[in-house]
Amino acid sequence: MGKSLHERTEPERARGLRAALPWIVPGLLLVNLTLFLLATPSGWLSRADMVGYAVCHQIPSHSFSFAGSQLPLCARCTGTFLGALLGLFGQVLVLRRRQASAFPPVGILIVLVSFTALWAADGVNSYLALIGAPHAYEPSNALRLVTGSLNGLTMSALIYPVFNISLWRDPLDRPGIRGPGDLGALLLLEAGLVGMVLSGQGVLLYPLSLLSALAVLTLLTSVNSVLAVILLGQENTIEGWHEALKPISVGLLLSLIQVGVIDLIRYAITGTLGPIPTLH
Repeated sequence: MGKSLHERTEPERARGLRAALPWIVPGLLLVNLTLFLLATPSGWLSRADMVGYAVCHQIPSHSFSFAGSQLPLCARCTGTFLGALLGLFGQVLVLRRRQASAFPPVGILIVLVSFTALWAADGVNSYLALIGAPHAYEPSNALRLVTGSLNGLTMSALIYPVFNISLWRDPLDRPGIRGPGDLGALLLLEAGLVGMVLSGQGVLLYPLSLLSALAVLTLLTSVNSVLAVILLGQENTIEGWHEALKPISVGLLLSLIQVGVIDLIRYAITGTLGPIPTLH
């Protein structure tokens, strides 16, 4: 006779949960996406705005506009999130450092940390200017974009090895960014991103808007996927992308829930789906 529910051991329950996930998670993802599409204004640009609404103040004076429409993220967040997405893309497809699980060498880390320090310093200066306090220099959206993209590159250099060392059974013990040449290649990609945004070409409105939303979800999903493998007890057990779809799907589900909950909280506090009123 099979064991009763109360007689099951905790490992058996965990295995049962993991076995059910391939059915549960897609269903929850479908429900979550349906609710998001029904609850948000129609149009892909508006829905991209709602993803950005969860992580960015969206102040018009601090944001870039294309063809009369504002991007979903402010200049600093545009640089940060798109810069991080580009940094991940660069490590995987340009440098071809797939499953690299080591952090960059100390010298490269120092440079990357200095990028984040510049981003933070410019952010403080910009905030002081916003509230009318003494500040070192006049802020600009171009500088917000540049320091944001540099910080995004730093984020990608830290998130990528953590993701790989958490998921894969046999991660490669090498850094995604090995030296100055690799860093230079990624900086060229970031410079291309900055140039595209500063160009102001109306044809870039949809690509940049949708990529901004994708970048937010990608970063959240990367972090939440690591949390998922820990909760599922699958650290260092994944052998291929087919197996990785399970924790990544859970990570995406958690990310969509995060975005929805933050959007609801922000709307309840501000009463608007637009920029934060007190800073508008």
